[in-house]
Amino acid sequence: MKKTIIASCVLGGAAFCAHAQSSVTLYGVVDNSLVWQNSSTSRGSTSGGRSVVQMKSGVWSGSRFGLKGSEDLGGGTKAIFTLEAGANSNNGTSQWAGGMFTRQAWVGLSNATYGTLTAGRQYTSYYTLLSPWNGVAHRTGHFGAHPGDIDGLDTTYRTNNSLVYISPTVAGLKLGASYALGGAPGRFNAGSTWSVGLQYKNGPVGLAAAFQRINNSTLGGGEWGKESATSNNGSQLGVSALNDGYKTAQGQQRIAVTGGYRFSDAWDVSAQYSNVQYIPGTGSKFRDTAIFNTVGTVLHYRPIKSLDLGGGYSYTRATRANGVLSAAQYQQVTLAQYYSLSKRTGVYAVEAYQRANGKTLSSKGESIIATATIGDGFNSSPSSSPSQTAVGVGIVHRF
Repeated sequence: MKKTIIASCVLGGAAFCAHAQSSVTLYGVVDNSLVWQNSSTSRGSTSGGRSVVQMKSGVWSGSRFGLKGSEDLGGGTKAIFTLEAGANSNNGTSQWAGGMFTRQAWVGLSNATYGTLTAGRQYTSYYTLLSPWNGVAHRTGHFGAHPGDIDGLDTTYRTNNSLVYISPTVAGLKLGASYALGGAPGRFNAGSTWSVGLQYKNGPVGLAAAFQRINNSTLGGGEWGKESATSNNGSQLGVSALNDGYKTAQGQQRIAVTGGYRFSDAWDVSAQYSNVQYIPGTGSKFRDTAIFNTVGTVLHYRPIKSLDLGGGYSYTRATRANGVLSAAQYQQVTLAQYYSLSKRTGVYAVEAYQRANGKTLSSKGESIIATATIGDGFNSSPSSSPSQTAVGVGIVHRF
């Protein structure tokens, strides 16, 4: 249950009090599960190719706690903020190193007529506008993200030092734009991220389209599942077995379209398409622009109020480039079941299988056989072979 504190002035007159009312809400999620996966491997590991059972945090909904609040400034304008910390509920550590409120930390102004402008660490307008039909949230967990979360439709990527504007909804339309400063001396665009998007909702129908550009700040790159070079500092843009050979890109571009249709209270379907391009620069370990196209769909069924069922399929294909003639392909199937024990607590199960074919590039720029990596939850532990299977069961509590 969310705890909300309402604060208002006692002294100073009624007119001042009317403008000074504010509220702060404490909220959070704790999500733990047991996960089995076959053919697991990782950098520096000696257990490659073996099955493993482990406890994972945040498979259905990322474990976190946060504070959000608003203050009425009058004239329909509010000051708003969010501070959100990601947590590993298995061991109590922070979700990411280097800070506390690493999920979100922003402040801004909101007005029903003019829209919302926020500043800080936050999601881009690309993600915000596409997210209602990304097929991941409350449908298939992070098992269901497109392979490696190549298109950033899951909640993996946030930007530092960013300004985000989201317009009010007019005739079903909403637009957004964001810009994250890279902070590189003498190089305004280096390390920056910008995006624009448009969303439309009308009854049971929804559609969104967005573009995002991520400029590199330093060539090099991080480890699988950690910060990529194609990111402003500390943004945790996922690196996986899919794009490990392209993390030294000068820039990355994403174009995505998502949409959905609700047939009834019990049935709805969503679909996604994305085009992701890794653009080489003078220090990159590849020479041609690498392109990944992905299509996916998720069918959601709620036979009774307390039970949610979901099933998804996605297909990702890389284009021929950098001497790789048999370009990599990834097919993934995900199933999910969620049962509500109460408004705040539920149990779930997720199952996924992925098959990879063809070849891709290694971090050294060499052609290698493509290996599977389900969703974005296995970016740091991909398969040692072209296939991967995973099963998870867990419990999630919201407060």
